[in-house]
Amino acid sequence: MVKQAFVASSSAGESFSAGKSVSADESCVAKLARFFPEAVPVHLPVRVTRGALSENAVIQFGTPREVLFASGLALDFEDKICLENSDGSLNTQAEIVAMQLYEGHTAVAARFIGDVTNWIIKR
Repeated sequence: MVKQAFVASSSAGESFSAGKSVSADESCVAKLARFFPEAVPVHLPVRVTRGALSENAVIQFGTPREVLFASGLALDFEDKICLENSDGSLNTQAEIVAMQLYEGHTAVAARFIGDVTNWIIKR
């Protein structure tokens, strides 16, 4: 099994680290990406936060309005989350619009709530 470790730091200098099974997560998210015809592969480590809960994740697919990633958080449809990368250039709110379970992993699609001017995928 292939493992990936991601380490990020917050603006307060705290370090976060998570190891995930890349092959299982990628497979799970790729299956969900089939429902988003505009989705293109990306690899963008982010911090996902919902209320007091947060985790490190990797955005694996994106569209001009959505991001797709694997998550271990207790999320549900229409939940609002915050997505932030390590340098803060991406710091935005999104709403969960799709979820798919696959072999014990959860793939999540979230749609940006507002315009994200510096998002890497444009129409």
